[in-house]
Amino acid sequence: MTTPFTDVDDLRARLDAQDYLADDALATALYLAVRLRQPLLLEGEPGVGKTHAARALAAAAEAPLLRVQCYEGLTAAETIYEWNYPRQLLAIRAAEARGTPLADADLFTEEFLLARPLLAAIDHPGPGPAVLLVDEVDRADDAFEAFLFEALAEQAVTIPELGTRRARVPPVVVLTSNRTRDLHDALKRRCLYHWIAHPDASRVAQIVARRVPGAQGPLAERVAAVVERMRAMALQKPPGVAEAVSWAAALDALGARELDAGAAERTLGSVCKYAEDVEMVRAGLATLLGHG
Repeated sequence: MTTPFTDVDDLRARLDAQDYLADDALATALYLAVRLRQPLLLEGEPGVGKTHAARALAAAAEAPLLRVQCYEGLTAAETIYEWNYPRQLLAIRAAEARGTPLADADLFTEEFLLARPLLAAIDHPGPGPAVLLVDEVDRADDAFEAFLFEALAEQAVTIPELGTRRARVPPVVVLTSNRTRDLHDALKRRCLYHWIAHPDASRVAQIVARRVPGAQGPLAERVAAVVERMRAMALQKPPGVAEAVSWAAALDALGARELDAGAAERTLGSVCKYAEDVEMVRAGLATLLGHG
């Protein structure tokens, strides 16, 4: 099966060009998902770059990114299609004005179909595949997970009024999970798997410098080091890469060129997301900053 990448190193270089720094293991997992057209399940703590990995992959492949954001109560129909009711109503009124009423078959055609991400991924004409991101699949219900397993296995969905649609160019599928619940074994067996660990301070500093150009050098390194120390504290939500980037962006926006106590105090809301965490970090701020 043709791929937009020659090998793992090519994919890694193209991800780098999108300012996404993937290690060899993640780059290999992404390459195999593209090469084998097998779904890839990315798990890891919030903020380590799971969603951004799919976005960077789509950009690197110059492919459309189609995203399903999962939540409790999400139904299969919401990810496949819906009918354009306002347009159908206009068509009915126009037909009545002409004296030629429309039959049901005239209203449920491609003209009135609104494709949702899953159907759009399956209908994608190519020549390369679309990237389908199923984000936070662990937040969806068991019924949606069962539907998703079947859809991925068959590479097809059914629209009752129009029949079954099969993928001409199977999409590259990336599923993410924060592991708030265990996924079913059947879905896991269908997928390649990769756990994205929180990177060390050196890698976080590189990511921060890429994402926040104004925070390059000592500031990026300082933010990464302090965030790493925060992760060793008993916080309700230990900061991840996303929070490190947000913190650096806040400091840069305020014109700060070093992370001192005053700058840290003013911007704690960029890195701590619970009042209890803010108070704990504030109480230990001198220690956190004192080993810079």
